[in-house]
Amino acid sequence: MTDLNVDRGATATPQRKIRIGDLLVSSGVITEAQLNQALSDQKKTGQKLGTTLVDLGFIDETRLLEFVSQQLQIPLVDVLSIRVESRDVRLLPETVARRYRMAVLEDRGHEVLLGMVDPTDLFAYDEASRLLKKRVRQAVVRESDLLRMLARWYQDQGAFDELAGELHQELSEGDVDLQQMLTTIAAEDAPVVRLLQKLFEEAIQLKASDIHIEPEERLLRIRQRVDGVLQERIMSEVRIASALVQRLKLLANLDISEKRLPQDGRFHVKVKNHQVDVRLSTMPVANGEAVVMRLLDQTAGVLGLGDLGMPDELRDRIRQIIRRPNGMLLVTGPTGSGKTTTLYGALSELNRPQHKIITVEDPVEYRLPRVNQVQVHEQIGLTFARVLRTALRQDPDVILVGEMRDLETSQIGLRAAITGHFVLSTLHTNSAVGTISRLLDMGAPGYLIAASLQAVVAQRLVRRNCTHCAITYAPDERELAWLERVRPFDPLAEPDSFKRGAGCERCANTGYQGRIGVYELLEIRGDLLTALRNEDIEGFTAAARSVPGFRPLLHHALDLARSAQTSLGEAMRISGDVE
Repeated sequence: MTDLNVDRGATATPQRKIRIGDLLVSSGVITEAQLNQALSDQKKTGQKLGTTLVDLGFIDETRLLEFVSQQLQIPLVDVLSIRVESRDVRLLPETVARRYRMAVLEDRGHEVLLGMVDPTDLFAYDEASRLLKKRVRQAVVRESDLLRMLARWYQDQGAFDELAGELHQELSEGDVDLQQMLTTIAAEDAPVVRLLQKLFEEAIQLKASDIHIEPEERLLRIRQRVDGVLQERIMSEVRIASALVQRLKLLANLDISEKRLPQDGRFHVKVKNHQVDVRLSTMPVANGEAVVMRLLDQTAGVLGLGDLGMPDELRDRIRQIIRRPNGMLLVTGPTGSGKTTTLYGALSELNRPQHKIITVEDPVEYRLPRVNQVQVHEQIGLTFARVLRTALRQDPDVILVGEMRDLETSQIGLRAAITGHFVLSTLHTNSAVGTISRLLDMGAPGYLIAASLQAVVAQRLVRRNCTHCAITYAPDERELAWLERVRPFDPLAEPDSFKRGAGCERCANTGYQGRIGVYELLEIRGDLLTALRNEDIEGFTAAARSVPGFRPLLHHALDLARSAQTSLGEAMRISGDVE
């Protein structure tokens, strides 16, 4: 069942044909002259009277809908703020739903709740009753919102199914030269090209970070990672998988004849005025080749530190640190935690004419003016360490190293930080404190770390609550037990005023829209320096916990949950690897 909070006792009989114009006049909502003008315009445009009145500015659409709801004694439903299941909407054919401007909002088994733009349309009611063969209860909905919902549930899926079916049929015909079709890049009307175009358009619309194409024995699975979580679409036309993969290989200049070995490449596409950088990886699997595409929307540009959602005090401290003439700032976290975004945010603050900036990356993700960006190429010997040694001879003020991958790279970076350069880099660790253990395990000497490392930022990404459907709720037993466990370390974590999204059309029934960063900042000073020089991990950990103002990742996540920006479940999700 769906989460519709509407009166279940609403009438199940068709509404009589009322003269909405006369009722509006008699109620004093509009004047007789305004009605006559609207009726005159209606004859010319053929639109419904209500739409004409709104277009002429005689009545607000919301006021009109409320008036109709009151007169007919049926609920007014905001379809974008409720959870509607696609299987319920699809009970009516798309042509009928669009023609009569109506949709099934909830299938209650013995009856359905039918959202209608014009509940007085007896022909629409009769057609719905005939097709659904159930008792119909009516609700009035906003036309623009209904059309948006119909586009979501009909148009996109229908286009995918149509293109997949067309491509499957084309591949099934014996006289089709598949290789010729695939190598003709200019043939934009080919089904495979249009299917890929539709796939990229949807990914950009959903702000997906990755697209996964996974062939199985009897189906093709296409998944998109939105806000860190995969959303799945299943296609029965499994034969189209090889055509999709080969077309993508051509775009990335890969060897289409090599299907036994993994390949990596990249290409650029323009989708709805968005310039998208696509990093492609293929991998041989049991039923063909699996493909993962990492999408980077260049149109969005680089976010500054002020746009990342950092706490004000933490952001200001980072700004002070990166303006020092020398030293190192490390940003840590797992893959997909937003480290590169934070680094580029810091770089954008430093990108001034008086600063010479060189970056060493694999790959170069954002193109920045005035910045010398070098792409690492391991196959020809252009490694991080080699580029770093060359960069130091280029008189830089700031150096960005994509990742501290090995001892040689880390030692060059650390030494650069004590010889008049400021170094920015990343490391894959679970917390700021864990960064020191990783550097020491790599073989970097403690005295060198102490002399160069200024601060460590650890971060994660959690999903934001959808502001349109977020509701207050009481934590369950598992959440209360978790809060009880963390309270000794965070006395502010009281179990009240938590919110989570119920799911609505605006958030695709997930309860979340977008993501926000969770951060901790550890500045290396005082007792921390002494412990580092002695390579005393236990002493460093104890000193870190006593640093004034240090607030660990978990506590910041709880702050976001208490302020209703995310759910308690999201805070718990990141706690597993940072506690």
